[in-house]
Amino acid sequence: MPAPARSSPSPSTQHPAGSRPAAPTFSGKTINSDLLERADLRGKVIVLNMWGSWCAPCRAEAPDPKKASDDTRDLGVRFVGVDTRDNDRAATAFERTYGITYPSFRDPDGKLLLGFNGRISLSAVASHVQQPRRTHRRPHHRPDDGHDAGRATKDLAAEKARQDDGGAAK
Repeated sequence: MPAPARSSPSPSTQHPAGSRPAAPTFSGKTINSDLLERADLRGKVIVLNMWGSWCAPCRAEAPDPKKASDDTRDLGVRFVGVDTRDNDRAATAFERTYGITYPSFRDPDGKLLLGFNGRISLSAVASHVQQPRRTHRRPHHRPDDGHDAGRATKDLAAEKARQDDGGAAK
C-alpha cells in the first residue's frame, strides 16, 4: 500500500538546484531590537537557523552554525537565526552562552516559522539554507551535522558563485 500524501516535505527533505521552492519573504525585529529584512541580504546565500532556547538539539548543535557562519562569511554566506516560541531573557542568554554573533529574529508566536509551511516540514526546528528565492532544509539530530552543515553551505555558496559568473566553474 502506498504511503499517504503529506502536506509538507519530510524532516529530511532536500531540494536540488532548479527545483527548490521559493523562500518566503521575511522581516522583523531581531533579539537586539534591530530591524532586518531578507532584502537587506539580497545576493547572499542565507542560512536560516531555526532555534529555541528550550530545544535540546538546538543547544547541542549551537556551536555548529556559529562555526559555519564564521567559516563561510567570506564566501558571501549570511546566517540569520529565527528564535521561535521563546522569551526575551532566554533568547538573549542563549546567544550570549553560545557566542552567537549573527542576527536572530524574534518569533515568539511562530508566525515567521509558519511562513515556511509547504516548503519544509514544520514538525521540527531545523536550519535552512537559502539562495535568493530558494530553500534547502537541513534537519537536526544527525551525528555529523556540523561537518555536513559547513560542507552544504560551502557547496551552495559555490553554486551561487557559478550562477553569478554565468555558469562558469569557480
